Amino acid sequence: MSGVATIRTPDPLRGRAVIAGVATFGCGEAPGFTDMELLARSARAAVADAGLKMSDIDGLCTASAGATMWAMPVVEYLGIRPSYVDGTMIGGSSFIAHLLPAMRALESGQCNAVLVCYGSAQRTATFGRREIGAARKWLDPQPYETPYAPFNPPSAYALAASRHMHEFGTTRRQLAEVAVAARAWARLNPEAFMRDPLSIDEVLNARMISDPLSVRDCCLVTDGGGAYVLVRADRARDLPKKPVYVLGNGTAVWNRQISSMHDLTVTAASESGRRAFEMAGLAPKDMGVVQLYDAFTINTLLFLEDLGFCKKGEAGAFVENGAIGPGGRLPVNTNGGGLSCVHPGMYGIFALIEAVRQLRGEGGDRQVAGVKTALAHGNGGTLSSQSTAILGTAEAL
Repeated sequence: MSGVATIRTPDPLRGRAVIAGVATFGCGEAPGFTDMELLARSARAAVADAGLKMSDIDGLCTASAGATMWAMPVVEYLGIRPSYVDGTMIGGSSFIAHLLPAMRALESGQCNAVLVCYGSAQRTATFGRREIGAARKWLDPQPYETPYAPFNPPSAYALAASRHMHEFGTTRRQLAEVAVAARAWARLNPEAFMRDPLSIDEVLNARMISDPLSVRDCCLVTDGGGAYVLVRADRARDLPKKPVYVLGNGTAVWNRQISSMHDLTVTAASESGRRAFEMAGLAPKDMGVVQLYDAFTINTLLFLEDLGFCKKGEAGAFVENGAIGPGGRLPVNTNGGGLSCVHPGMYGIFALIEAVRQLRGEGGDRQVAGVKTALAHGNGGTLSSQSTAILGTAEAL
């Protein structure tokens, strides 16, 4: 009816689940550990952090780039018999995309405690990133790209960066600001793999990987495991750690190959973010910290725009002069991100874990004061899948 304001009904799942435990293990180099062992170490630590036992876990979400039926050996290795299992694999965003289905399973009573976990020994494994990449050309064929043997993923992201530079005047120096800010946060994080000082000029003069991206514009290759435990909010009072509420979650997939994107400067984060913010009843201006999947420096610029922190084409200027580093106007990737902290093949779960740690006040020297809300965003493939989560403390409910 014209002239009548629409009143949005609050989403019934908003705040109905909490992240009760988080943990990482083996971030950086963990020689001698397999993917499964890294996953299991972080999983057991997350369950303990939640004040639970592995026998309490009756829901499981997990994914791996190296196995199509990964959930089954994980169930076997952990010795659990879950009534809810999600093995959806959409790349590095999977572990943030797992949130909403898990919340529905909890709300329906299908399960009571969901473990989301990941592990990869990509850096030190005998069968590592190079071999996985070669195999993926045949296991995950991309018909419009594979015949040309692109150097992916770097060349795909370089294509997006080049288009952004052409269309909006974005510069390599602005891309370098992203890497320098991430390193500044990493220097405050004892868990980060790279903690040496990094300057704009060092990024610009670093070895070129795929023009316009130098090696310092590219994420790390590390080992690492990460896990978190999700339970219904009514259990929070009985658990030892400060609960972190899931206020919103949205996932969107528009393409697999980057050559199938309608616009190389607009990602599905513009949809996943909108859904997450609508569910949470919040806006970008309400976020205390922002954790973005920074596989490459261009990711951070694209996601700041698509998630609404600045207008399209303005992220280059937005990040200048340390604006997203320590002491800047918007704390982004406070652990150092995939560029300087950890990146064992898929990074999404680590973005979520850092958001939880900030909301709990467990950030140590990198802790942002007074944080009540956080955004964690995952990216999969070559700007292929996007998932956004909005988290908050009890004060944000």
